[in-house]
Amino acid sequence: MINSASSALIKDFEKCKLKAYRCPAGVWTIGWGTTAEAGVGIKPIYGMVITQDQADHYFNLTIEKFLSEMRSFIKKPINDNELGAFVSLAYNIGTPRFNSSSALRFFNAGDKARAADAILLWNKAEGKVSAGLVRRRAAERALFLTPIGFAVHEDEQESRATPDAPKGTPMESTTMQAGFIQIASAGGAGVSAVSSLTGTAQIVALVFCGIVALAALWIMRERLRKWANGDQ
Repeated sequence: MINSASSALIKDFEKCKLKAYRCPAGVWTIGWGTTAEAGVGIKPIYGMVITQDQADHYFNLTIEKFLSEMRSFIKKPINDNELGAFVSLAYNIGTPRFNSSSALRFFNAGDKARAADAILLWNKAEGKVSAGLVRRRAAERALFLTPIGFAVHEDEQESRATPDAPKGTPMESTTMQAGFIQIASAGGAGVSAVSSLTGTAQIVALVFCGIVALAALWIMRERLRKWANGDQ
């Protein structure tokens, strides 16, 4: 599986809906953004309702399936945050598109900086820049660039320390990582507001983004305070 920061990022953008709905592209979707195309044993249709446990089950199945499909295409050592950012991207655009993406190509060439920037290119829905996708891509890029202190091959994931192992630094805390993701999301939204909105709508969007960023900073400050007091 992916780490908790990566899982939280995907769920934050997908949201969970227990009743089937049509996504902006017109595809029937349910749970944590699960579609029939995911191939995990469910085909959302009009009127379908599932439980929260089922939604979580299909989410986990989809993540495992995508990891399996991506594994052979990742040729370089990859750390948990890089992998999680790539899985989030694939969860949104599909593994075939990810496997042929410039983000993966740059990563396999050893150019992580260009790989991170290439994530941002996937910001359009039906040919138009989407504010939601701008925010998501910014958050994925931020996660990709967040260091965790070591890198491993995907097939070595099971041999590393478990998520409950003591953290060596505050930056290894998933709470801190989630805070950075929130700030990145707010930054992405700010960019979207400036570029796609005007007048009062632009001001309202920027104020909202500022509130989100301030809330994330407060959470990070509290986490650092607790860390200093020995609560890891």
